Amino acid sequence: MLLSMTGYGQAHREIDAYTATLEVKSLNSKTLDLTLRLPRFLLPHELEIRNTVAKALLRGKVNLNLDFVRPATTRAAATLNREALAAAYHELQAVADTLGLPTGEATLLAALRLPGVIPSASEVRDAEPAAEDVTWAELQPLLMQALAAMQQFRQDEGHTLTTEIMGYIATIRQQLAAVEQHDPARIEHVRQRLAGHLAELTSHEQFNATRFEQEVLYYIEKLDIAEEKVRLAAHLAYFEQAVLQPDEAVGKKLGFLAQEIGREINTIGSKANDATVQHLVVGMKEELEKIKEQLNNIL
Repeated sequence: MLLSMTGYGQAHREIDAYTATLEVKSLNSKTLDLTLRLPRFLLPHELEIRNTVAKALLRGKVNLNLDFVRPATTRAAATLNREALAAAYHELQAVADTLGLPTGEATLLAALRLPGVIPSASEVRDAEPAAEDVTWAELQPLLMQALAAMQQFRQDEGHTLTTEIMGYIATIRQQLAAVEQHDPARIEHVRQRLAGHLAELTSHEQFNATRFEQEVLYYIEKLDIAEEKVRLAAHLAYFEQAVLQPDEAVGKKLGFLAQEIGREINTIGSKANDATVQHLVVGMKEELEKIKEQLNNIL
């Protein structure tokens, strides 16, 4: 069964100490294009996370975002820099004494507003928890849950794609059967044309029988599409087998097969020299283009 490259997975945990949400999104890409957005305390584990995602998803333009937030009460207690506050207060107090100004609560409020005493919102958001506080081992199950949800999404989308592509293949097979059914009439028409030319040429005084036989054989061989029909049927059967392989990343293989199918269809159209066959060939090409468009999203 086919797997889609597009997908989405999410995992969420909310406890007293923190709230963590991990999201994984994937779009089409010829290779794995992975972008990570992690809290700073998880950066030492970036390579491990990349390897885990690469092994699970194989291909796609993947964005992984881990949003880690502490409760407001926890952040407030952790972010006040007491040493910076004391230093700022004493510095302001010394300046006030030098200028003969009163000190007190106003000096404390002024010290609280100085840079570094209370970090900004962005500094709070990016604050690094202590290593013993939150570890990657504690958050790693979120990654596995999000990847599992992503894989289920890909399987569901792949099931829909499988149904559509198999329908296109069935239509090409029907049109090939119509070519096969029409081929005897096409050959008979070619035979009648050759007989007419033969009657005309043999009456000519400079008629060369050997040269004429060579030309006729070349012409018949050029119009013969039997091998192309057999190869096209074989490619269609192999394509269907590849589509139904269980949980295989076959997108590239199907792309190569689609090219071979297109080559046989084009050859049939160019050799047949018949309006009915050309019409059927156009229909097969239309279905093949639909297949190629869907293959862009196959893993």
